[in-house]
Amino acid sequence: MSTISVKSIINDKTYQYIDNGEPKSGTAKNVYFSPDRKYVVAIFKEKQDFNQKERLKNIVTKYLNQIESKDAGQYYLEEIYRWPTDIVELNDKIGLIVPIYKPKFFFQTGYSSNDLIKGEEKNGKWFAGAKFRNKQFPLSLDSTELGKWLNYFQVCVNLARGVKKLHQMGLSHSDLSYNNVLVDPLTGSACMIDLDGLVVPGLYPAEVIGTADFIAPEVLSTKHLSKTDPNRKLPNRLTDLHALACLVYMYLLHRHPLKGSKVHDLDTEKDDLLSMGEKALFIEHPTDKSNILKIKDVSKWDAYWADATKLPYSITGPYLKLLFEKAFIEGLHNPMLRPTAEEWEIGLLKTTDLMQQCGNPSCEQKWYVFDNTNTPVCPFCGTKHKGTLPVLDFYYQFKPTVWRPENHRLMVYNNQYLFQWHVDRNISRNEKLSAEQKIPVGYFALYNNKWVLVNQKLNGLKDLTDNKEVKVGEMVELTDGKKILLSKEDGGRLILVTLANK
Repeated sequence: MSTISVKSIINDKTYQYIDNGEPKSGTAKNVYFSPDRKYVVAIFKEKQDFNQKERLKNIVTKYLNQIESKDAGQYYLEEIYRWPTDIVELNDKIGLIVPIYKPKFFFQTGYSSNDLIKGEEKNGKWFAGAKFRNKQFPLSLDSTELGKWLNYFQVCVNLARGVKKLHQMGLSHSDLSYNNVLVDPLTGSACMIDLDGLVVPGLYPAEVIGTADFIAPEVLSTKHLSKTDPNRKLPNRLTDLHALACLVYMYLLHRHPLKGSKVHDLDTEKDDLLSMGEKALFIEHPTDKSNILKIKDVSKWDAYWADATKLPYSITGPYLKLLFEKAFIEGLHNPMLRPTAEEWEIGLLKTTDLMQQCGNPSCEQKWYVFDNTNTPVCPFCGTKHKGTLPVLDFYYQFKPTVWRPENHRLMVYNNQYLFQWHVDRNISRNEKLSAEQKIPVGYFALYNNKWVLVNQKLNGLKDLTDNKEVKVGEMVELTDGKKILLSKEDGGRLILVTLANK
């Protein structure tokens, strides 16, 4: 075992790494840890040409500076990316300096049957499919690693933000897949890794076409053409959006949106090419049922999540249902119609406001999206909601005395919080929120068998139905049809209460 020093080719910094003869080896790079384990040195196996070097130099200087200098820069570098920070050279090979992954991205327990993967990194693939969460599967993940269904929505929010930021910078990922993200469902965290292949349109084209299962149909169906053929489609911003939609679908429903039972060719390789490329068809297409995933075609470990008749994509709620349709029906073969990363972010966050806790303590998912019925039922375990359920619809002031619905609602449960982004439509729930804006301004509770909103910080809260101010520290009862003004300021919202399950 030896400690090796390497110098930056960008500045005068020197780095060290431990070579024990057994580096972590990926497809393109060997990875070594620094003595203090604060960073890794990832050395390319192949020599990089001039263009590849220039791409990497831009990634560790221009684009890194661009993130650091903007709002929420630290959030992105701490939570969303493991962004390379420098380039070093060793014996004609170059390497990248990359900050070490946070402890939460390493398995604490791993398998439920043994500790073989304890300490290994939580590659996103572990959490996308169904079999690793099936307790009967010999190598299932321990339940302490899986998190609740609600947490996977936050995982997807982080991925959407990561893609959004790249696209805002004029970059595209080109190889977004579950292999290039780390996921921690316990905290709802996701981190994008292997960011050395970023595409700059017109300057640095994609080096690879992507990872199977996440390559956009137009890329697969034209891959036989020459790279110089104008009809050849290479990875870009729009192909990222296909991969992002696949990831969201897989993390929430643990099956692939295009891998159904339809056979296009008896040659498996040709069939894969057609089913994911030219002939790609959503397995839950509402009118063309020919690619439905038949349970007889999946392993017994996958059967629970594979059954789209019991767990259809509509269980993800109205906002995501529309986005999945845009991604896998309208936009599947028409890339311009795919939802943007920001649309996914907004849809996912609005959906978390529709979440309800399942009343069954042994329900594995713990949460579900309110199904807009008067008698909500958990789709995972069939448990009916007990007791009344306040549904709060948001309205905004279109003009004096005219209030319009916002297509946004908040489901109430005991100890649910109210935040500034609910109260004021001028505040967006995104990565730029200040610490002050993340503090709850009120909370909901079941008090003496009545639902109430307790005012913690709002100065303009008013019960319009009873024409009564609700001061800080006071509460207002949530009754059917009640109208409550959350703020008198410009942008302040009004809520209309509906009591479901009466």
